[in-house]
This record gives sequence, C-alpha cells and structure tokens, in this order.
Amino acid sequence: MMLIGAVLYSLEIPNYFKWIDKKTASFNGLKKTLAKTGLAIAYFNPIWIFRHLVFIKLFSGNFEQINGGLFIIACWSFLVNIPISFIANYIIQNKMHLNWRFMASAIFSGLMAIYYALSESLFQ
Repeated sequence: MMLIGAVLYSLEIPNYFKWIDKKTASFNGLKKTLAKTGLAIAYFNPIWIFRHLVFIKLFSGNFEQINGGLFIIACWSFLVNIPISFIANYIIQNKMHLNWRFMASAIFSGLMAIYYALSESLFQ
C-alpha cells in the first residue's frame, strides 16, 4: 500500500488539486469555497474507496473477497464519512497553499486509510 501511495496517489492527487484550482479560478467567495470542497470530496468517491479496498484485498491475498459487496461497503463508508471529509477538505482546499495541499491530504488520507480498512468491519 505504501508503494501504491508513493507512486499512484502521489501522481494523481496533486494533479487533481491543481485542476481544482484551475476549474475554480473564476469563482469567488462562497461559490469558490463550496466548489473546491465539493470537487475534493467528489474525487474521494465510492469508486476511489472501492479501489483502495481492492488494493488491500490484493496485497493481503484475499482475491475471493473482491466482489460487489466491497463496493457497497465503499458506498456506505463514503456516505458516513461526508461530514468529516467536508471539514477536512474545506480546510485543505481553502485554507492551505497549493504547495502544502498534497502533504495535508496525505496525512488526512493516511487516517482515512485506517477508516477504509475498518469500514469493512463497520458496514458489513
């Protein structure tokens, strides 16, 4: 998982954050704040969580546990997490300079990775 984080996530997340800045550059005030926060939440959607859970299953050798039920768990995990994710992504996207967003997101994502791993037990 550390290799996936170091390679895949470290390439896609900073680029997505740059895209968010470009996409919301013409917005102001509350519209910009909500757009940036919403776009960040949209990135870490149930499909992203499912992909993360699939990597956990692959690396733990539990291939037979990769199924549609895992996607349902990812959906519940996403829905329950929205309030926390909204606050964290609001801070990351609107209060931090672009140069620090990946680091802040990586710290938050590290905490969330624990939650995602536990979500199978919580939402099964």
